[in-house]
Amino acid sequence: MDRRTLLAASGGALATTAVAPQAHASPAAAHAERGRDRGVVRFNVVSDIQGDLRDFGLALDDMAAVNPRSAGLAVAGDITPRGYDAEYAQVSAELRRHSHPRDVAWAIGNHEFYVPKWRDPDTLAQDTWPNGTTEDSLFRSFYRFAGRGAVHAETSFGGIPVLSLGTERYMHYHDPKLWDEVWLSDAQFTWLEDRLWHWSRRRRPVMVITHHPLPNTVSGTRNKLYASDYLQADRLLELLGRHPDVFLFSGHTHWDLDLSDWVVRRVVPGTANLDGFTVVNTGAIQTGYRDDGKGGEVAVAGSFNQGLQVEVHHDSVVIKARDFARRAWLKQIRVPLTR
Repeated sequence: MDRRTLLAASGGALATTAVAPQAHASPAAAHAERGRDRGVVRFNVVSDIQGDLRDFGLALDDMAAVNPRSAGLAVAGDITPRGYDAEYAQVSAELRRHSHPRDVAWAIGNHEFYVPKWRDPDTLAQDTWPNGTTEDSLFRSFYRFAGRGAVHAETSFGGIPVLSLGTERYMHYHDPKLWDEVWLSDAQFTWLEDRLWHWSRRRRPVMVITHHPLPNTVSGTRNKLYASDYLQADRLLELLGRHPDVFLFSGHTHWDLDLSDWVVRRVVPGTANLDGFTVVNTGAIQTGYRDDGKGGEVAVAGSFNQGLQVEVHHDSVVIKARDFARRAWLKQIRVPLTR
């Protein structure tokens, strides 16, 4: 049960990066590459599990086989289908059944707030929303699962800072005209600005994980379905846009990583950073989508189970799109660092 069935239908300069094809190396080249490999930090990013635990398990197995010494796993929201404690427990149990990195960075998604649409786990009752469920209880469920007391958090993947962002209000509790829109407090903005400058001064790339995509960035974000996800989009863009070595990973759209705008450089006017910052679509574990050519979207036929592997080198970041269902690479791109 996803947002497409639960809910009724109700600018800035942009440059798209080119995608670099993979090549098979000769033995001599492979030896040289291993020499350069020292100090490389590798981790994985997925999103939108939404109850598809079988595909989550397949993805974990594939990541463990391809990247056995992964420094971490980032999950960019929609961890559960609805946000019930039992659903969080099922994700934890599935994680325990498979090899996975010790460090996991969780971001909250809109599906973590869907309990109020149900009278009980078996009875959909949107007409009587919130069915006795309090907003605070939804956040407490996420905090217990993630093992922290705030939506935002910093995690280290092998010394690489990973910042998780998320909404601090489920907006339908505050405005009956709104549903899944993202609201960030002044405290979260201040924290984010501080951490970005902290790592910028230390000349370290920063990985930012968030569920909802920012407008006019990756696949789907010029579609009307995703044009207004953030209530403070300009403020967030202005913070991120100052830093050329920031990498923002967003999910929510489920749009296919095979699309050409899976990675972009988003330039934010007025930030004095003409290179922009890197924005990456995470794909999805559960169900893929593409543009339907009519201002909406259509499901990708066949099996769909996608995510990313990220490699941080001393002078660049390599991002690889992975098809977990076919156990195949889709594409990769190398982004030079400015440090």
